[in-house]
Amino acid sequence: MSFLLLENLVKEFVGRGGEGIVRAVDQANVSIEEGEFVTLLGPSGCGKTTTLRLIAGFEFPTEGRIVLDGEVINEQPPNQRDMAMVFQSYAIFPHLNVFENIAYGLKIQRLSKNVIKEKARTVLELTELTGLENRAPNALSGGQQQRVALARAIAPRPDLLLMDEPFSNLDITLRERLSMEVREILRENDISAILVTHNQNEAFAMADAIGVMNEGKLEQWDTAYHLYHRPASPFVAGFVGEGVLLPGRVKGDMEVDTGLGRLTGRFTFPCSDGCRAHVLIRPEDVVHDHSSRFKARILQKSFRGPNILYTLQLQSNDTVLALVPSHHNHRIGQQIGILPQVEDIILFQHQESL
Repeated sequence: MSFLLLENLVKEFVGRGGEGIVRAVDQANVSIEEGEFVTLLGPSGCGKTTTLRLIAGFEFPTEGRIVLDGEVINEQPPNQRDMAMVFQSYAIFPHLNVFENIAYGLKIQRLSKNVIKEKARTVLELTELTGLENRAPNALSGGQQQRVALARAIAPRPDLLLMDEPFSNLDITLRERLSMEVREILRENDISAILVTHNQNEAFAMADAIGVMNEGKLEQWDTAYHLYHRPASPFVAGFVGEGVLLPGRVKGDMEVDTGLGRLTGRFTFPCSDGCRAHVLIRPEDVVHDHSSRFKARILQKSFRGPNILYTLQLQSNDTVLALVPSHHNHRIGQQIGILPQVEDIILFQHQESL
């Protein structure tokens, strides 16, 4: 039996100005195992934070069930759910010092002073805050404040830790380091966790499983590898990683004609000869080759240290991306030789909107 289940979960709100109904979460189904770290990933307004608030008890579902460790908790208030939440804004108490912030949840459990002191000391060590016990929050750096928020959340050993964009206010270097440290702390303490983020690198690095949301719907629940290499929908293909959906026409059972020429591989859905389709082309699928007769014109370039990401216009007027070693520094407008190297064709049915 799964540790946490979301079954056909729906949340509706009244639209702006009292007109109509907005479905913020639309028939979400999720299964999370004990000790698992999962991420809800998607653009702003896709429903991921609303889903987290439903799990926490800050909102109640319109339809469906939330089942925690075999118990339906739809109508339980937040204080009766054995969960803790870490917010984007940290939300630590400004009038309490570091130790008092961490001890807050332990005092609510009515533990003895000695037990509170010991548990707080253990969490201080885990989060590398030892020596800062008497500091006021305004005397801490952003990274230290986020550590205090995490320490306060995990000190009572909740069944489930919920995190809503907890690293987004930190600079990129600190964000990457702290996110990995948090992942290790949770793994060592066997704490289940759900992270809401729009940062793909963060999700890929931390999560055992990732749910990609779009307009309230859970488009795909999978590993980072499969989201990237086996996207279930055009939205997931376009949102995860970088790439373009190149129009083409199917020829036979294993080929499709595109602006990159005829590509051969395994199709991901049945498509008869002659049908229109879109092929997912990642930057690594397009290789720079001086000797190639197949030419493309550089429209844009983005320097990325060891590589340059080129936006290329094909002879068909379609565009693709190519990641080229940066010692090949070509100018915008230049024609360069390219070759497609697509190992697996990811093919989607043609849609005019793509």
